[in-house]
Amino acid sequence: MDRRDPSEQPGIPERASDVDCDAVDRDRMLAQAFEEYRAKLERMIAFRMDPSFQSRIEPADVIQESFFESSRRFSEFHSQTSVPLFVWIRQRVLQTLVDMQRAHSREKRSVFLESRIPEANDYQSTSLSLARVLIANAPTPSQVAMRVEEEEQLKFSLDAMNETDREILALRHFEHLSNSETAAVLGITPTAASNRYVRAATRLSEILNRFGAK
Repeated sequence: MDRRDPSEQPGIPERASDVDCDAVDRDRMLAQAFEEYRAKLERMIAFRMDPSFQSRIEPADVIQESFFESSRRFSEFHSQTSVPLFVWIRQRVLQTLVDMQRAHSREKRSVFLESRIPEANDYQSTSLSLARVLIANAPTPSQVAMRVEEEEQLKFSLDAMNETDREILALRHFEHLSNSETAAVLGITPTAASNRYVRAATRLSEILNRFGAK
Protein backbone atom coordinates (compact mmCIF):
# COMPACT_ATOMS: atom_id res chain seq x y z
CA MET A 1 0.00 0.00 0.00
CA ASP A 2 1.08 3.62 -0.61
CA ARG A 3 2.44 5.03 2.68
CA ARG A 4 2.37 8.71 1.69
CA ASP A 5 0.20 11.11 3.62
CA PRO A 6 -3.40 10.71 2.33
CA SER A 7 -3.61 14.47 1.80
CA GLU A 8 -0.76 14.19 -0.72
CA GLN A 9 -2.43 11.44 -2.70
CA PRO A 10 -4.80 12.18 -5.58
CA GLY A 11 -8.44 11.34 -4.94
CA ILE A 12 -9.83 7.97 -5.93
CA PRO A 13 -11.60 8.34 -9.28
CA GLU A 14 -15.31 7.68 -9.06
CA ARG A 15 -15.80 6.53 -12.64
CA ALA A 16 -13.70 5.38 -15.58
CA SER A 17 -14.21 8.73 -17.26
CA ASP A 18 -12.22 10.30 -14.39
CA VAL A 19 -9.18 8.07 -15.05
CA ASP A 20 -6.37 9.00 -17.38
CA CYS A 21 -4.68 5.64 -17.89
CA ASP A 22 -1.59 7.29 -19.37
CA ALA A 23 -0.98 9.42 -16.29
CA VAL A 24 -2.29 7.39 -13.36
CA ASP A 25 -0.33 4.70 -11.60
CA ARG A 26 -3.01 2.02 -11.88
CA ASP A 27 -1.87 -0.25 -9.08
CA ARG A 28 -1.28 2.62 -6.67
CA MET A 29 -4.75 3.97 -7.37
CA LEU A 30 -6.31 0.52 -6.98
CA ALA A 31 -4.43 -0.08 -3.72
CA GLN A 32 -5.75 3.22 -2.38
CA ALA A 33 -9.29 2.29 -3.46
CA PHE A 34 -9.14 -1.18 -1.92
CA GLU A 35 -7.89 0.31 1.34
CA GLU A 36 -10.71 2.85 1.43
CA TYR A 37 -13.37 0.24 0.59
CA ARG A 38 -11.90 -2.56 2.74
CA ALA A 39 -14.48 -2.40 5.55
CA LYS A 40 -17.38 -2.58 3.08
CA LEU A 41 -15.75 -5.40 1.15
CA GLU A 42 -15.11 -7.41 4.31
CA ARG A 43 -18.74 -7.02 5.39
CA MET A 44 -19.87 -8.23 1.97
CA ILE A 45 -17.58 -11.27 2.15
CA ALA A 46 -18.78 -12.16 5.66
CA PHE A 47 -22.41 -11.90 4.59
CA ARG A 48 -22.09 -13.78 1.28
CA MET A 49 -19.65 -16.54 2.26
CA ASP A 50 -21.04 -20.04 2.75
CA PRO A 51 -20.45 -20.96 6.45
CA SER A 52 -18.84 -24.27 5.41
CA PHE A 53 -15.86 -22.31 4.03
CA GLN A 54 -15.35 -19.86 6.88
CA SER A 55 -12.57 -21.89 8.47
CA ARG A 56 -10.69 -22.24 5.18
CA ILE A 57 -11.11 -18.94 3.36
CA GLU A 58 -9.78 -15.73 4.92
CA PRO A 59 -11.42 -12.45 3.87
CA ALA A 60 -7.94 -10.91 3.52
CA ASP A 61 -7.03 -13.59 0.96
CA VAL A 62 -10.20 -12.89 -1.02
CA ILE A 63 -9.41 -9.17 -1.09
CA GLN A 64 -5.78 -9.72 -2.05
CA GLU A 65 -6.66 -12.03 -4.93
CA SER A 66 -9.37 -9.58 -6.01
CA PHE A 67 -6.80 -6.80 -6.12
CA PHE A 68 -4.57 -8.81 -8.46
CA GLU A 69 -7.56 -9.70 -10.62
CA SER A 70 -8.70 -6.07 -10.73
CA SER A 71 -5.24 -5.00 -11.83
CA ARG A 72 -5.22 -7.60 -14.61
CA ARG A 73 -8.69 -6.64 -15.80
CA PHE A 74 -8.53 -2.88 -15.30
CA SER A 75 -9.12 -2.25 -18.99
CA GLU A 76 -12.65 -3.62 -18.47
CA PHE A 77 -13.39 -0.91 -15.92
CA HIS A 78 -11.91 1.73 -18.17
CA SER A 79 -14.29 0.68 -20.94
CA GLN A 80 -17.38 0.92 -18.68
CA THR A 81 -17.65 4.66 -18.34
CA SER A 82 -20.94 4.62 -16.38
CA VAL A 83 -19.89 2.09 -13.69
CA PRO A 84 -18.59 3.54 -10.38
CA LEU A 85 -15.20 2.18 -9.29
CA PHE A 86 -16.61 0.85 -6.01
CA VAL A 87 -19.32 -1.11 -7.83
CA TRP A 88 -16.75 -2.58 -10.22
CA ILE A 89 -14.36 -3.56 -7.41
CA ARG A 90 -17.19 -5.04 -5.34
CA GLN A 91 -18.17 -7.24 -8.28
CA ARG A 92 -14.56 -8.43 -8.68
CA VAL A 93 -14.42 -9.32 -4.96
CA LEU A 94 -17.76 -11.14 -5.10
CA GLN A 95 -16.67 -13.14 -8.16
CA THR A 96 -13.35 -13.99 -6.48
CA LEU A 97 -15.22 -15.27 -3.42
CA VAL A 98 -17.41 -17.49 -5.61
CA ASP A 99 -14.35 -18.81 -7.48
CA MET A 100 -12.45 -19.57 -4.25
CA GLN A 101 -15.43 -21.43 -2.77
CA ARG A 102 -15.74 -23.49 -5.95
CA ALA A 103 -12.02 -24.30 -5.85
CA HIS A 104 -12.28 -25.50 -2.24
CA SER A 105 -15.35 -27.60 -3.01
CA ARG A 106 -13.47 -29.31 -5.86
CA GLU A 107 -10.56 -30.05 -3.53
CA LYS A 108 -13.02 -31.87 -1.28
CA ARG A 109 -14.48 -33.58 -4.35
CA SER A 110 -17.92 -32.52 -3.17
CA VAL A 111 -20.43 -32.30 -6.00
CA PHE A 112 -23.05 -31.19 -3.47
CA LEU A 113 -20.98 -28.27 -2.21
CA GLU A 114 -20.05 -27.12 -5.68
CA SER A 115 -23.62 -27.33 -6.94
CA ARG A 116 -24.99 -25.12 -4.16
CA ILE A 117 -22.44 -22.30 -4.59
CA PRO A 118 -24.27 -19.42 -6.29
CA GLU A 119 -22.96 -17.35 -9.15
CA ALA A 120 -21.83 -13.81 -8.33
CA ASN A 121 -24.97 -12.29 -9.88
CA ASP A 122 -27.41 -14.82 -8.45
CA TYR A 123 -29.76 -12.68 -6.35
CA GLN A 124 -31.71 -15.78 -5.37
CA SER A 125 -28.83 -16.79 -3.10
CA THR A 126 -29.43 -13.64 -1.03
CA SER A 127 -32.42 -15.34 0.61
CA LEU A 128 -30.17 -17.98 2.15
CA SER A 129 -27.63 -15.41 3.35
CA LEU A 130 -30.40 -13.31 4.88
CA ALA A 131 -31.97 -16.32 6.58
CA ARG A 132 -28.65 -17.39 8.11
CA VAL A 133 -27.87 -13.94 9.47
CA LEU A 134 -31.37 -13.27 10.76
CA ILE A 135 -31.40 -16.56 12.64
CA ALA A 136 -27.89 -16.04 13.99
CA ASN A 137 -28.82 -12.51 15.14
CA ALA A 138 -32.07 -13.51 16.82
CA PRO A 139 -31.87 -11.89 20.28
CA THR A 140 -33.33 -14.90 22.10
CA PRO A 141 -34.75 -18.28 21.08
CA SER A 142 -38.16 -17.15 22.35
CA GLN A 143 -38.22 -14.21 19.91
CA VAL A 144 -37.30 -16.20 16.81
CA ALA A 145 -37.62 -19.85 17.81
CA MET A 146 -35.95 -21.54 14.87
CA ARG A 147 -33.82 -24.64 14.69
CA VAL A 148 -31.51 -25.41 11.78
CA GLU A 149 -34.33 -26.97 9.76
CA GLU A 150 -36.38 -23.77 10.09
CA GLU A 151 -33.77 -21.83 8.15
CA GLU A 152 -35.24 -23.27 4.98
CA GLN A 153 -38.72 -22.08 5.99
CA LEU A 154 -37.49 -18.53 6.42
CA LYS A 155 -35.58 -18.74 3.13
CA PHE A 156 -38.80 -19.85 1.41
CA SER A 157 -40.61 -16.78 2.75
CA LEU A 158 -37.78 -14.48 1.67
CA ASP A 159 -37.81 -16.07 -1.79
CA ALA A 160 -41.37 -14.81 -2.18
CA MET A 161 -40.15 -11.21 -1.99
CA ASN A 162 -39.26 -9.29 -5.13
CA GLU A 163 -35.59 -10.12 -5.80
CA THR A 164 -34.55 -6.46 -6.13
CA ASP A 165 -36.27 -5.57 -2.83
CA ARG A 166 -34.55 -8.53 -1.17
CA GLU A 167 -31.18 -7.42 -2.50
CA ILE A 168 -31.76 -3.87 -1.29
CA LEU A 169 -32.25 -5.19 2.24
CA ALA A 170 -29.01 -7.16 2.01
CA LEU A 171 -27.03 -4.22 0.66
CA ARG A 172 -28.41 -1.65 3.10
CA HIS A 173 -28.70 -3.72 6.30
CA PHE A 174 -25.89 -6.24 6.06
CA GLU A 175 -23.34 -4.71 3.70
CA HIS A 176 -24.08 -1.25 5.17
CA LEU A 177 -24.04 0.50 1.81
CA SER A 178 -25.54 3.94 1.39
CA ASN A 179 -28.68 4.47 -0.65
CA SER A 180 -26.66 5.88 -3.55
CA GLU A 181 -24.22 2.96 -3.46
CA THR A 182 -27.11 0.50 -3.36
CA ALA A 183 -28.69 2.20 -6.36
CA ALA A 184 -25.41 2.03 -8.28
CA VAL A 185 -24.93 -1.68 -7.52
CA LEU A 186 -28.45 -2.48 -8.72
CA GLY A 187 -28.47 -0.05 -11.65
CA ILE A 188 -31.52 1.91 -10.47
CA THR A 189 -32.04 5.52 -9.43
CA PRO A 190 -31.43 6.60 -5.81
CA THR A 191 -35.11 7.58 -5.55
CA ALA A 192 -36.23 4.13 -6.68
CA ALA A 193 -33.77 2.51 -4.27
CA SER A 194 -35.09 4.60 -1.38
CA ASN A 195 -38.73 3.84 -2.16
CA ARG A 196 -38.09 0.13 -2.59
CA TYR A 197 -36.10 0.00 0.65
CA VAL A 198 -39.08 1.29 2.64
CA ARG A 199 -41.34 -1.28 0.99
CA ALA A 200 -38.83 -4.11 1.50
CA ALA A 201 -38.25 -3.25 5.17
CA THR A 202 -42.00 -3.36 5.79
CA ARG A 203 -42.25 -6.71 4.05
CA LEU A 204 -39.34 -8.13 6.05
CA SER A 205 -40.96 -7.00 9.29
CA GLU A 206 -44.14 -8.86 8.31
CA ILE A 207 -42.17 -12.02 7.55
CA LEU A 208 -40.26 -11.90 10.84
CA ASN A 209 -43.48 -11.31 12.78
CA ARG A 210 -44.85 -14.56 11.36
CA PHE A 211 -41.79 -16.31 12.79
CA GLY A 212 -42.32 -14.81 16.22
CA ALA A 213 -39.92 -11.86 16.11
CA LYS A 214 -40.88 -8.76 18.08
